[in-house]
Amino acid sequence: MSGQITFAEEPSLSRRRKQTKRERFLAEMDAVVPWARLVALIEPHYPKGGSGRKPMPLERMLRIHFLQQWFGYSDPGMEEALYEVPLLRQFVGIDLGRDFVPDETTILKFRRLLERHALAQAIFAEVQSVLQEKGLLLQEGKTVDATLIHAPSSTKNRDRKRDPETCL
Repeated sequence: MSGQITFAEEPSLSRRRKQTKRERFLAEMDAVVPWARLVALIEPHYPKGGSGRKPMPLERMLRIHFLQQWFGYSDPGMEEALYEVPLLRQFVGIDLGRDFVPDETTILKFRRLLERHALAQAIFAEVQSVLQEKGLLLQEGKTVDATLIHAPSSTKNRDRKRDPETCL
């Protein structure tokens, strides 16, 4: 594998014609979800900017929250996915040249804010209602965070006999 990226690998320059299932899903949800209504519902509870760093845009955090629910991302997994997957960055409106990716703690704090004010149930009920009006049904998907686990090289002990604790 060479370290140099080709024009074909750059997503914005790709001539790929087929739209993936995830692209279709996100495009449809972008069009169907009543973003302005949901932002208005959350806005009274969302922190306002003070003298420090400005808070993340509310709609961006809401879109990240939906991605977590739809695809099963953990907070750290969501942060990683936003760095790794251009489609997800595009959906939430992040340009790595201009914008910060919220870290896992920021994502966690947003979810807790929704839970503390019982907004999570309200926003998902609103979305379910809109989907039902359009005759759509949402089924959750999963994206698995793969992890390498360093396992012992052998299930045999020093006496070259199987260790009953490590064998099933």
